[in-house]
Amino acid sequence: MWARVWLTTGEAAVLLRSSRVRVADLCLRGLLPYVTISSQRRIRRCDVEALIAPGMSRAQLESLWLHRAVAGRLVRDPRAVLAAAAINLRRLRQMHPEGRAWEWLDRWDAVLDQGAAAVLETLTSSAAYAVELREASPFAGILPEDERRAVLAAFAESRRDRARLMPRGKFERVLRSV
Repeated sequence: MWARVWLTTGEAAVLLRSSRVRVADLCLRGLLPYVTISSQRRIRRCDVEALIAPGMSRAQLESLWLHRAVAGRLVRDPRAVLAAAAINLRRLRQMHPEGRAWEWLDRWDAVLDQGAAAVLETLTSSAAYAVELREASPFAGILPEDERRAVLAAFAESRRDRARLMPRGKFERVLRSV
């Protein structure tokens, strides 16, 4: 079955069993990544599906939400955010002079060296490599505490919204219809 990569807010709302207004709100708060094409929002199917049936633990999903908010900061001020991450990496290396942590710190160094686009991809991706990298994130302190709390509250609210599980058959029918 061929599935479109980019969805409209209406199609995302159907998949999320939500309203278009709720999807637009998630987008505007930076909690659901999107692009604008001809003044209309388009959302990656994989991001919507990650909200429906996350292959991540609750803690990993929470981290993804926080890092997507960091991505918003990165877009607004790339030099400042990348500089802060580099400083944090140096501190982490001093705190962990040897051991397994260095592997992840080296990977973050490589991502930071590739520039803002690579960092954005790592911050917002639900791919396994990005999930693992975010566990040793150099982006602590980027979000002000009030913004961090707002993201965590929105994450908790999104979890309450999806408390009812959709039967597998119905989920597959919805996916085929979009």
